Amino acid sequence: MANTKKSPAPDAIALLKADHRKVEELFEKYENAKGKKADIAQQICLELTVHATIEEEIFYPACKEAVEDDKLDEAYVEHDGAKQLIAEISAGTPADEFYDAKVKVLSEEIKHHVKEEEMRDGIFAQAKASELDLDALGEQMAARKEELMAQFKSQGLPVPTTRSMKGIALKVGEPVDA
Repeated sequence: MANTKKSPAPDAIALLKADHRKVEELFEKYENAKGKKADIAQQICLELTVHATIEEEIFYPACKEAVEDDKLDEAYVEHDGAKQLIAEISAGTPADEFYDAKVKVLSEEIKHHVKEEEMRDGIFAQAKASELDLDALGEQMAARKEELMAQFKSQGLPVPTTRSMKGIALKVGEPVDA
């Protein structure tokens, strides 16, 4: 009889760190790309949207009692800033003015966010030191990630939902001449 049992999902932190590494590789691939930049950028946007969603829906709420409030507050604000750029990149093309700059700034914002989550006293370290069942969280997050990937691949990325920003309307002016 064949073993049809699925291998266990990684724990929550391993899953999130794997996402971080994948996106870092995609940003590097984008930087070195000669063509297909739009495809790489769209993959970055997909990966980050799914990642932010599982963090905000599952991981961060589970960490509420285990992690310092200011670290979680900053994480939500960082996500919301990234969502603005993700929306801009998703709606644009590499031919658009500032497109490459938006991808570059998104990369820098994500590097900063990842560093803060993974640092010695960051969210991940505080979660590990707590009583959280990271294996159960990882299973829940992996299932939701699979669901979101399928949904977003078939329907496209949703309009971003911010959790810390009010969506203040901005006036778009003419770009400054360089």
